[in-house]
This record gives sequence, structure tokens and C-alpha cells, in this order.
Amino acid sequence: MEVHFSPEQEAQLSQIARHAGTPAEQLVKEAALRLVDETGRFRAAVREGVVQADRALLVDDDEVVLWLEQQERR
Repeated sequence: MEVHFSPEQEAQLSQIARHAGTPAEQLVKEAALRLVDETGRFRAAVREGVVQADRALLVDDDEVVLWLEQQERR
């Protein structure tokens, strides 16, 4: 697989890679793999939410607001 960046994007990636002390190619590969991982976790969470909704295991809006308010007070 090849990925093409504009010269400006390549310069930005190279600068970030230098500061990170890693080759730019490795930096891009790690970022892409993190995206794949995060996307998988997000999709799994959505699927779980759909399952919970199908089972009517939802939390009432008022309960959510109350919980958020309690979290702010902490």
C-alpha cells in the first residue's frame, strides 16, 4: 500500500518524527494502526449499545443529567 502526501504534509510529518525520535514511516504506520484499533473499539461499543437498546437497557435522560451533575461536584 502506498500513501501520498503533499510536500507540506511530508515536511510536517518529518518534523514530528524528528521530535519523536522515530522514522517518519514508522510514525505514519503507528498512527494508522492506532486508527484501525480505535475504529474497531468504537464499532464494538456501538454494536454493544445497539444490543443494549434492543434489550431496553437504556438510561433515562434525567438519570444521565443527574449523574453528570454529580461528577461535576467531585
